[in-house]
Amino acid sequence: MTALISWFADPLQFDFISRALIAAIIVGVVCSVLGTFVVLRGMAFFGDALAHTILPGVVIAFLLGWPLAIGALIFGIITAVLIGVLTEQGLLKEDTAIGVVFAGLFALGVALLSITGNYTVDLAHFLFGNLLGVSRQDLLVTSVLGAIVLLVLFLFYKEFLVLSFDRVLAVTLRLPATFLNYLLLILIAVTIVVSLQVVGIALMLAMFVTPAAAASLMTRRLPTMMAVAAAIGAFSGVTGVYASYYLDVASGPSVVLVATAIFVLVFLFAPRRGLVVTRL
Repeated sequence: MTALISWFADPLQFDFISRALIAAIIVGVVCSVLGTFVVLRGMAFFGDALAHTILPGVVIAFLLGWPLAIGALIFGIITAVLIGVLTEQGLLKEDTAIGVVFAGLFALGVALLSITGNYTVDLAHFLFGNLLGVSRQDLLVTSVLGAIVLLVLFLFYKEFLVLSFDRVLAVTLRLPATFLNYLLLILIAVTIVVSLQVVGIALMLAMFVTPAAAASLMTRRLPTMMAVAAAIGAFSGVTGVYASYYLDVASGPSVVLVATAIFVLVFLFAPRRGLVVTRL
């Protein structure tokens, strides 16, 4: 028992590990809760595209010496609104609009990144995160933005619920469907900024989709799905940090790999819906 306690406690003697654990829990919960709507509405491609299109904002902020979150947030909101406008006009299908904006802005980000003079190192940092390098300021920004996302989801829960399951009913009830759609896109953008330091741009989609997808196989009610997804996300974050510490592997990928392993287990053994269970 003493050895087990020591195993858990030893990493906590380092402040950067403690900050990494808190950040991982916040990101795991926020991404997973919002991710339930991403999964229900089939917006995985949008989430992936938005995660990549913030790269120009991150690089511009880096070159100007600004906090990376500011540049990422600005470009995230611009991207969400731009895709929404292109789709609402009816000139392009949503996946086409996403593809055009995604490719153009990500290419711009990579081009700007090459100007920094340390292309390989900086690209790896932006793409895969730096969880163990979370500062007090990063943690404060993550906490505040994460709280805002969860608060907005709580306030507009019923509206998002109706819009996700039946858009026609939302219009019939005279809900502001366009406003709610833009609001959800902006929340995704903000959540991506929250997650940037933890898992990076390349792995962002996994934190949105994987815990929520696993939870969807375990429950049929949205509130329960949110709670289960949040638990999986938080557990993945904490376990990923410990795996990174003891196995000396990158922290962001560790978090994602834990979440993926949980999804595989749920997919195989979930009660009444698991692949193995249904074939027995």
